[in-house]
This record gives sequence, structure tokens and C-alpha cells, in this order.
Amino acid sequence: MRLDQRLIADMIRPGTRVLDIGSGDGALLDYLFRTRGCDARGIEIDMREVTRSVAHGLPVMHGDADHDLAHYPDEAFDYVVLQRTLQAVERPREVLRQMLRIGRHAIVSFPNFGHWQLRLKLLTSGRMPMTAVWHTPWYQTPNIHPCTILDFLMLCREEGYVVEQWMAVDEDGERAPWRRSIRLANLFGEQALFLLRRRGR
Repeated sequence: MRLDQRLIADMIRPGTRVLDIGSGDGALLDYLFRTRGCDARGIEIDMREVTRSVAHGLPVMHGDADHDLAHYPDEAFDYVVLQRTLQAVERPREVLRQMLRIGRHAIVSFPNFGHWQLRLKLLTSGRMPMTAVWHTPWYQTPNIHPCTILDFLMLCREEGYVVEQWMAVDEDGERAPWRRSIRLANLFGEQALFLLRRRGR
């Protein structure tokens, strides 16, 4: 399991109900089930990953964030997780709204487009940058809504979401030492993790 997935798992209380959107090979689900006693299930758009997860006994169904969350009842889960997928969905704002409708908490991780290497490459080359995280050319990338940490915080303020916890991590999922400064995190953090809830909950 990736180190950033372990950080996500640390945000989740034992014995809770969890939905992982874009669950991939089910590594996070398996970890939560085995070590936290969570009722964890997943949605995955890639049928190959769904088949692999189900073959390992994990409750994963085929679906996607943009179209299938509306079918879940209010507060069906304690946590709804969206890992490294926000920038690839068609309607990020609506997906976040649905996550915090069907879940008491939302955990969101995404690559930070405000990282200094991306800024520098765009400034010096005049072309869309490519890195280990942003590794496909602009005409093939699934990342149709790249955002920065500051962009995401602004959206949270506009929607009235409470940020319970946040952190910036490097490419390997290690916590960044500048995690107390949001502006430094926006400049140096390669990925961001946010734990959210709706105001009044």
C-alpha cells in the first residue's frame, strides 16, 4: 500500500463505514478491513481492477464518481474517500457535494498543480509540464481539472466545508516539513490530503 494511503487510513476511525471511490486494486479497502475492522467497500471505473479486487474477496463494484454517487442514500457512510481522482472527474464540485451528502466525512487526495517544478517548467518551456505525477501529454491526460492546494481551499470556503485536517506530502507520500504553512505547502507539496465535513455536523 502506498504511503499516502496509510496516511488516509490514519484519518479513519476503526469500525466505521467507508466508501472508497476509485479504489483501484483495493489495497486501502483490504487494509481498512484487516487492521481497522471497517465496513469498507469500493467503486472503480476500471473493470480490470474491479475483477482483481473481487477475486481477492473485496466488495468493489463497477461505477464512477460522476454518475453513481447520486444512487446512495444520505449519510450511508462515515467516510467517503476520493484518492488521486478529483482532477480526473467531470464535475469536481458536484462530486464533493455528493461525497458529503452520502458520508459524514470526506477524505480527498490530489496532485498539487501549484508545485514549484510545474510552475518552473511552464514558465521556462511555455508548454504543459510533465512530471512523475503528471506523466501524460495534455492531449492524452485524464487529468481534466488540475487544481492547486489554494484552489481547493477556496472551493471548500465557497461550499462551506469544514477542513478538519490537511497535509501536504511528497511523491512518496511522506509528510512535508512545511505542513503548517498553507502557502509553502502549495509551493512545495506534490500531493495534498484533506479531511472534510459539512458545517453543522
